[in-house]
Amino acid sequence: MIKEPAYVRLNVKFEERMKWREGMNPVYEKLCACFESIRERIPFTPEVALVLGSGLGNYASQMKVTATIPYGEIDGFPVSTAPGHVGQFVFGYVENTPVVAMQGRVHYYEGYEMTDVVLPIRLMKMMGAKVLFLTNAAGGIKRGFCAGDLMMITGQIATLVPSPLRGANITELGSRFPDMSHIYDEELQEVIRKSADHLQIDLKEGTYIQLPGPNFESPAEIRMCKAIGADAVGMSTACEAIAANHMGMKICGISCIANPAAGISKKPLTHEEVQQSADRAAPKFQKLVTECICRMGKSLKK
Repeated sequence: MIKEPAYVRLNVKFEERMKWREGMNPVYEKLCACFESIRERIPFTPEVALVLGSGLGNYASQMKVTATIPYGEIDGFPVSTAPGHVGQFVFGYVENTPVVAMQGRVHYYEGYEMTDVVLPIRLMKMMGAKVLFLTNAAGGIKRGFCAGDLMMITGQIATLVPSPLRGANITELGSRFPDMSHIYDEELQEVIRKSADHLQIDLKEGTYIQLPGPNFESPAEIRMCKAIGADAVGMSTACEAIAANHMGMKICGISCIANPAAGISKKPLTHEEVQQSADRAAPKFQKLVTECICRMGKSLKK
């Protein structure tokens, strides 16, 4: 069964629901309204929530799709404006594992509040997803990282963007001061390692840092990122992981290294280069994501 907000489970009339929602945290109220507007269209309870980053936009073609819900059809839902991001939820199966995939994410640099940026993650948790699988395209900071490499995220730095937990805590979702010692689940990391080894993919590992964007980083900023321990840099992901961790989801992530970060390479950075590199790595990336989800699905059934 799809997990529903309390006022929906009570099966009360609309007017009574409105009374129930009086005094509710406005961020949570918006989340509940989004869920209520689509709950009859959700075909199953997903086990894995998959965020499709640059280069994986066509991954839905690898799934046995049963339904799609465009973001524009969800009441109050933020709509992705980033190039290459379709903007819809895709429901389907990867082998026998039920998955809800975000075909296009929302970024902080698009002008949304951080609570709106992570609203899709919270909504997928409300649908019933237990695992959040994050993917992205990132700039390589660590020496030796090349365009097309795949880096499993083992840690993150998110101090340079606003926390999605800022403001009144939503107690229905999690605690006021959630621990962030193990954001990226160690068992899922082992699943990714075994999947990469099975496919003979040279998997890198490292720490991801999120910066606000939309401008690419300066060489001086990249030196700062390297000094504080970052191996790859991007404009998404870390805030989503914080929100998911707050809700008790198991989280894993993989970055496609699309280009050397500013100052590592002498070439000017462009979004076109990032997209082209991600597209070239897509077949390898898709195979790894599929293998990982199949293995995760089996472990979730144990």
